[in-house]
Amino acid sequence: MNDTNALHVEGLTKSYGAGEPVLRGLELAVPGGLLAAVLGPSGCGKTTMLRIIAGFLPADAGTVRLGDRLLSGPGVHIPPERRRLGIVPQEGALFPHLSVAGNVAFGLTGVDRAERRRTTEEMLELVGLAGYGDRMPHELSGGQQQRIALARALAPRPGLVLLDEPFNALDSALRAGVRADVRSALQVTGATAVLVTHDQQEALSTADIVAVVRDGQVAQCATPQDLYRHPADPWIADFVGDAVLLPGTVEGDRTALTALGAVPLATPPEGLRTGTVLLRPEQLLLTDTDSEDSVTGVVTNISYYGHDAMVTVTVQGHDTPVGIRVAGPLSVRQGEETGIRVVGEAALHP
Repeated sequence: MNDTNALHVEGLTKSYGAGEPVLRGLELAVPGGLLAAVLGPSGCGKTTMLRIIAGFLPADAGTVRLGDRLLSGPGVHIPPERRRLGIVPQEGALFPHLSVAGNVAFGLTGVDRAERRRTTEEMLELVGLAGYGDRMPHELSGGQQQRIALARALAPRPGLVLLDEPFNALDSALRAGVRADVRSALQVTGATAVLVTHDQQEALSTADIVAVVRDGQVAQCATPQDLYRHPADPWIADFVGDAVLLPGTVEGDRTALTALGAVPLATPPEGLRTGTVLLRPEQLLLTDTDSEDSVTGVVTNISYYGHDAMVTVTVQGHDTPVGIRVAGPLSVRQGEETGIRVVGEAALHP
């Protein structure tokens, strides 16, 4: 990791006019060379945060540092062109009158023609578009345009790359491939990157760390696996992936009684006697109705995705149907009774 490219955002506050603050003391730290996804619902403040980091907006309070350089703080506002940043916007925003090579080389100032050409060719090869330099932007597909936008952002060797929902305009068939290419190119250059997205799957599959923003603050920042397995509260659990949330009453040291029966807890409840029990849909198994350690429910809906299916079951004593992720062939139909058994341990939240 490169500490000179580490991003530190501290106490970031921003309001528009006399309205409620959009950012409320937001804190974010991204180690050098890592890709952080900033995930949150519309209006949570993630785009405002990105624009302040880029220098397009002044903050009301707080600081932004890249390594030991103060980019934004009390009495300090470094303009965007001097921040050593690369930016990849939502739809590429290539210059239509410039060739692909001209777009990539646009930010390469202060270097001779040979160096510009060498760097441009290197960046095009890095994003898998070697030989495309003479083409015009309108001759490229959406995915190719996003790769060129990334090459343009990386060409000046920035310490930080900001990606503002760059896959939003791509159809689902293209997204996975372009995401992989972007991830690979960032790793090769060693740049720190911040990806703003509202797509949970995109964040979990692409980033080294994920920061969930809620009401202008980072509610939790962790690796994708830790965020999914150990969410800080039920809201985050439900926002990041599918969650089964059940009222529970603690019995003994490590068990909660729920509508799905007695569920083992991953950690002691630390004084809690009631709370919300968190499970993931893959922790529920469909069984025969008379199976041991199972409860009975009625299948109310089946959503089939090919590689798996989400089976929704209504269980007595719980108002909200629970979702069960099933891999392989389905053995149940809508309207049938089924058994449900919990596997693994649950988390208990207040």
